[in-house]
Amino acid sequence: MGVHNVHERLLPVGESEAGALIDTLASADDRLWPHGDWPAMELDRGLSVGSSGGHGPVRYTVTAYVPAKWVRFTFAAPHGFHGFHEYAALGVDGGHTVLRHTLAMNVRGPARVTWPLLWRPMHDAVLEESLDRAELACTGGVARPARRSAYVRLLRALWR
Repeated sequence: MGVHNVHERLLPVGESEAGALIDTLASADDRLWPHGDWPAMELDRGLSVGSSGGHGPVRYTVTAYVPAKWVRFTFAAPHGFHGFHEYAALGVDGGHTVLRHTLAMNVRGPARVTWPLLWRPMHDAVLEESLDRAELACTGGVARPARRSAYVRLLRALWR
């Protein structure tokens, strides 16, 4: 089963300012990943090609990185995830930037069931919270903060 999942936020800042948030991923000063409420993103050699890590049970390797523009992570786990996820800062007219997260993968085996029932709702929640962090970092506020669904709150409670 093919999965293509995109989350994005238009930010009223230039591409380099939004892209700088990408550069903080998995660092002590991570301003993009919502590590306070979710498992932190960790990479064994920081944000560099070949670095391995993940967040919680989701494991991946950095397979491409252009500072302040784009990073791609290729999945190593969970079992059945075959593909990547990435952040990109895309400049648009008027000095604004779209910060986009894309997940593209094929799911096989048990992941055909666990992706829609478990992983997708959690993924969607954590990514919207990540984009809230980006908006907060760039503007000092969040116009429409993400809200966790009752189902996501239940999944998180069961996970603990």
